[in-house]
Amino acid sequence: MAGRKILLVEGKDDENVLKHICGTRDVGRLDEVKNLGNVDELLVSIPTELKGSDLEAVGVVVDADTNMNDRWQSIRNQVIGIGYQDVPRQPAQDGTILEPPAGTLLPKVGIWIMPDNRTDGVLEDFLRFLVRPPNDLFGHVEASVATIPQEHRLFKDLDEIKAIIHTWLAWQEDPGKPYGTAITAGFLDPNVAEVDTLVSWLKRLFFSNKA
Repeated sequence: MAGRKILLVEGKDDENVLKHICGTRDVGRLDEVKNLGNVDELLVSIPTELKGSDLEAVGVVVDADTNMNDRWQSIRNQVIGIGYQDVPRQPAQDGTILEPPAGTLLPKVGIWIMPDNRTDGVLEDFLRFLVRPPNDLFGHVEASVATIPQEHRLFKDLDEIKAIIHTWLAWQEDPGKPYGTAITAGFLDPNVAEVDTLVSWLKRLFFSNKA
C-alpha cells in the first residue's frame, strides 16, 4: 500500500493557493495540505514531520522572504541533519526533490521556495506571475499603491506586493475573493509558465508516473 502524500505550507493563504492549483491543474490527490501556521513553526517542524509514519512523499513550500539563500540553508541543514544525502548547495530552479536515504523509512522530499527558487519574495510575488501581461488595470493598481502618501503608507516595504495583489482582487467584477477562489474564478491565471513549473514539481514529487 502506498504511503501518505503530504504538503507542508506556512499559512492559510499558501494552503488555499496550493489546493486550488492542484485542483485546477489536475495534479492528483494529496492526503493533506498541512498549514503549520507560520514559517518559523514550519521550519522547526521539518524533522518531526519527515519522521512521521506511513509517508511516501512530503513537500515543503516556504517563502524566501528577504534572503532566499538563508532560507534554503536553514532547510538544507534540517534535512541533512536527519540523514538526507546529496543535498545541493542551492535549490533547483524547477523545485528540489530528494530521494529517501538508503536503509531508512524516511520519505521522498520536495522543497519549493516561493516565488521561484531563485529570488527573494513571498507567495504574492508568485501570484504576480498569474496576472497575464499586458494588463492596463494592473498597471493602475501598481501606480495607485506606489503613490500612497508616506504618512498613509501603513504597510512595510516588504508587504507592498501583498497590498498590490489584494488591491487587484478588490477591483475585480466580484471584489475581494480569497487567493484560492480568485484562481478558480480566473482573476489569477493558473495556466502561466510559472505555474507549469510548480505543477511539474508537484507531479514529479507525488506522482512520478505523471509528466
